[in-house]
Amino acid sequence: MDLGIRGRRALVTAASKGLGRGCAEALAAAGVDLILNARGPEALTATADDLATRHGVKITAIAADITTEAGRARVLDAAGPVDILVTNAGGPPPGLWSDWDREDFIRALDANMLTPIALMKATLPGMINRGWGRVVNITSQSVKSPIAQLGLSNAARAGLTGYVGGTARQVAPHGVTINNLLPGIHATDRADALDQGVVKAQSITLDEARAQRAATIPARRYGTAEEFGATCAFLCSTHAGFIIGQNILLDGGAFNATL
Repeated sequence: MDLGIRGRRALVTAASKGLGRGCAEALAAAGVDLILNARGPEALTATADDLATRHGVKITAIAADITTEAGRARVLDAAGPVDILVTNAGGPPPGLWSDWDREDFIRALDANMLTPIALMKATLPGMINRGWGRVVNITSQSVKSPIAQLGLSNAARAGLTGYVGGTARQVAPHGVTINNLLPGIHATDRADALDQGVVKAQSITLDEARAQRAATIPARRYGTAEEFGATCAFLCSTHAGFIIGQNILLDGGAFNATL
């Protein structure tokens, strides 16, 4: 399917690895020029070079901490006008409700709620003026079904979801869509980190920890960055203009609900 976005410009954050890279890969394959951001310059440069070589698109790589005001300013200045925004940031650490203090919540909110909001505020006016734009926020399945040990993530991402719910309806008349992608367990560094926690807690092997979690998913496997990226690219396409303010689960059927 031709996504109809060849020649568009997209900003993708946390794009050097995992789900962010999956989205960048799918957009590059669709002919979209990219501004890629991540904190680690080596992995980011390697990703940018690989995608540019294989897909023949223009790629600008900006190594910066997007959760800081200075980092956002650097990225947005280099990006210029963008047609597509994909926000992504690593989740806060797991723990118990009694572990977290105010500063822990502030850090989680900065990374997983306030940073995407700041990026939207910076890029939406240009999209509105041009009469076309796409925003996809990578959040979490925990928005639909809270994960007990991920209370910081549950709270921050739920706040972002509420903001998007209202904002998406305000910008839709201008040809701009905002939607959220809610990943379940995917084969990423984040999944590895959580699986390592199970390894330590239960004194089992990493393979056993992965098998244990995979058994909770009806698809009986972890998702891939490639299939996640394909869904992201579709939401950024010309075919998705009637999808407004939605929270789309990619969790292999793990969340059990009729609606």
